[in-house]
Amino acid sequence: MPRYFFHVHHRTHHPDDTGIDLPGKDEAWKEATFTAGQLIQDLDGALKPGQEWRLEVTDEAGNPICVLHVLAERR
Repeated sequence: MPRYFFHVHHRTHHPDDTGIDLPGKDEAWKEATFTAGQLIQDLDGALKPGQEWRLEVTDEAGNPICVLHVLAERR
């Protein structure tokens, strides 16, 4: 089963050195959307206007699989 890594970028880079085994890219996408929702909720207001938050999913070889990108803006 392939291993996927979920790297977070918010102010600094937070690499995932452990990863998780998942059946394929579709399951990695589902896990990314679920994980992103939880992590953004855990920010508890720390995402300020003008900042970005990003979750990058890579495979074992470091190839990008998907990116979830949030940019905070105030109008």
